[in-house]
Amino acid sequence: MVEREWLEPDGLGGFASGAASGIRSRRYHALLLAARTPPTDRFVLVNGLEVEVVTPAGRFALSSQRYTPDVIAPDGFNRVVDFQTEPWPTWRFKLEDGTEVIQELFAVHGSPRVVMRWKLASTPTPIQLELRPLISGRDYHDLHHENPAFRFEAEVRGEAVRFEPYPGVPAITMLANGRYEPSPCWYRAFLYEHERERGLDFVEDLAAPGILHFDLTERSAVLILSAETPAEVSLQMPAQLAAEDLAKNELRRRRRFESRPSARAADSYLVTRGSGLTLMAGYPWFTDWGRDTFIALRGLCLATGRIVEARAILLEWAGAVSEGMLPNRFPDRGVSPEYNSVDAALWFIVAVHELWLSAGNELGEDDRKRLSEAVEAILEGYAKGTHHGIGLDHDGLLAAGEAGLQLTWMDAKVDDWVVTPRIGKPVEIQALWLNALAIGARLANRTGGGSGARWSTLHDRGTTAFRDRFWNEERGCLFDVVDCDHRRGQNDSSFRPNQIFAVGGLPFPILEGPRARQIVDAVQSRLLTPVGLRSLAPGEPGYSPHCQGGPRERDGAYHQGTVWPWLIGPFVEAWVRVRGGAPNVKKEALERFLGPLQKAAEAEGGHLFEIADGDLPHTPRGCPFQAWSLSELLRLEAQLK
Repeated sequence: MVEREWLEPDGLGGFASGAASGIRSRRYHALLLAARTPPTDRFVLVNGLEVEVVTPAGRFALSSQRYTPDVIAPDGFNRVVDFQTEPWPTWRFKLEDGTEVIQELFAVHGSPRVVMRWKLASTPTPIQLELRPLISGRDYHDLHHENPAFRFEAEVRGEAVRFEPYPGVPAITMLANGRYEPSPCWYRAFLYEHERERGLDFVEDLAAPGILHFDLTERSAVLILSAETPAEVSLQMPAQLAAEDLAKNELRRRRRFESRPSARAADSYLVTRGSGLTLMAGYPWFTDWGRDTFIALRGLCLATGRIVEARAILLEWAGAVSEGMLPNRFPDRGVSPEYNSVDAALWFIVAVHELWLSAGNELGEDDRKRLSEAVEAILEGYAKGTHHGIGLDHDGLLAAGEAGLQLTWMDAKVDDWVVTPRIGKPVEIQALWLNALAIGARLANRTGGGSGARWSTLHDRGTTAFRDRFWNEERGCLFDVVDCDHRRGQNDSSFRPNQIFAVGGLPFPILEGPRARQIVDAVQSRLLTPVGLRSLAPGEPGYSPHCQGGPRERDGAYHQGTVWPWLIGPFVEAWVRVRGGAPNVKKEALERFLGPLQKAAEAEGGHLFEIADGDLPHTPRGCPFQAWSLSELLRLEAQLK
C-alpha cells in the first residue's frame, strides 16, 4: 500500500513535505526546504522534529523515525487517529490517557517559512510539549552525515532562536512561544525507505542542537521556521500572534480559489523566477522544465481562470527563444539553460494560442506583439534548421534528432544509453509542428504579419505528407516514427501513445474520420488503464510491466510500458472528438475515464502522481506530485462540463 504524502509549497520553489504517518521516507521530506535563488538552489534546513508530550499519566511520543536496519522509534505513528490535508496538513493524536492533541502545519506563500501549531483537542489538563529540531543544512538532493564542522551554537533573542549550520548555507530562524534549552547531540542512521527502493543512498545523520519546551495547558504551542529573518514579522513580536496573523492571511489566500482541492492544488506549481513566474514540473525533485511548463499551463492556469498568471509565465519564457528553440530545463545551478528539446518550443506555441483565446481583451497589444514575435522566431528557426538535426524537410514535416541525445518527451537516458532515441520524424512532433504552423498562420494574419500564407502553405503540405506517410495499414494505426535515423522509408511500428496527439490533445486534429476512430479504439484497447495510458503496449518488444529498482532499471522502464496519467487528457479529448462531442458523449467520458484519477487526487490533497506501473495494480511511482498529471485532469474537467 502506498502511504499518503502531503505537500506545502511556499511559492518560491521551497516546500515542506512528508507522510501522513509522520515517518520520513524520502531525502526530500522536510519541514523547512528553501530555495536560495527561487526556484532553484534548494537546501534542506530542518528535516524533522522529535515531539513528545508529558501529562500526569506519563510521557508520550507524537513523532516517529525509521532507523537502520529497519527500526521505527518512537511510536508516535500509533497515536495518529486522523489526518487531513484541508486547508493544510493536520493531525489528531489520541494518547493512552485520553488526551487529544492537534498538530497543524502550513507554508507561508511568498516567504521561506513554515508555521506549526499544537493545541489540546480534549479537556485541558496539565501537559507539556517538548520539540527537538533535527537539522542538516544540505543540498536537497544530497544526504547529511555526522561531522565536526556542524555549528550547534544558537543565537537566542527573546522568542527567536537562530542557527547557522554551515558557512554559505541559509541561516535558520525559529520563532517559538516556548523556552529553548541547548542540548547538542547527533541522531544517526535515519533510513529513507523510498530512497532504498529507488536504489539510491538512503541513510542520513542529523544534528539536534537543543530542545524547545512549551506549556500546552493554557495556550497553543507555536513554532515558526524560517530560512531568513522574517521581514514582515519582527523577532520581538510574540510567536503566537505572528502565527495567528499568518494563518488568517494564508487561509484567506487559499479561499480565493475554487472549493475543489484539485483546483486549489494547481496553485502549488506556480512559483517565482526572477521578476516573473514559472511552473514547477513536480515535487519534490523537479524544477521548471519548458515542455512540462507549457503542457501544464493549459490546465493549471487556463482551465482554472488564472489568466494573469498564464500571461506572466509565457511572457517570461518568450524572451528565452534562441535560434528557434526554447530551453527544456533551467539548471539548478549556473545560468546556462539547456536547449535539448524539440517539442518545448512547439508546446509554447500551443499555450500561446490557448492564452490568446482565453484572455480576450485582457491581453494587451504589447503582450500580443511579444508573444507573436516569439512564435514567429520559433517557426522561422525550425523552418531554417537549428541545433540537434531539427529542421523542416522537403515534405513539410519536421525532422529531429542526433545520436546520443533524447529530444522528445520520452527522454530517459542512462549514461550513454538513450532508451527511446526516436530520431527521425516522431509522430507527436509532427502533430505539434502542424498545429504550430496553423497557429502561426492565424497569428500572422491577425497581427498583420506577412508570413501567414507561408505557414499555411507549409501546414497543408505537411498535413498531406503526414496522412500519406504515417498510416500503418498492416496494424491499423500510426507509426511512432518515420524516417528513423533520418533514413527515408525506415519506420518504427512500436505501438505507443504518441499517435493519439494526431486526434486529440491539440487544438487542431490532423486526422479525422474512420482512421481517427480506428486509432482511438486501438489505443483504448492496448494502452488505456484506469490511471492513464501505457507508454508502450504489452506484448511489444521491450515492454516493462513495473517501473522500479535502481536508476538504470527505472529509467529503462520509464517509457517502456509505464503508465502516464497526463496522457489521459489527449486520449479522452480524442475519444470525445471521434464520437461527435455531444453533451451525452462528454458525460459518458467524464464518468467512464476520470473517476479513478479524481479519487486519487482527492486522497492526495488535490495532487496526482507522475507515473504508475504498466501492469496491475498500477502502483503509483515516480514523483508524487506532478504538474502535468493534475493539469490534464483539470483541463478535461473543464472541457467535459
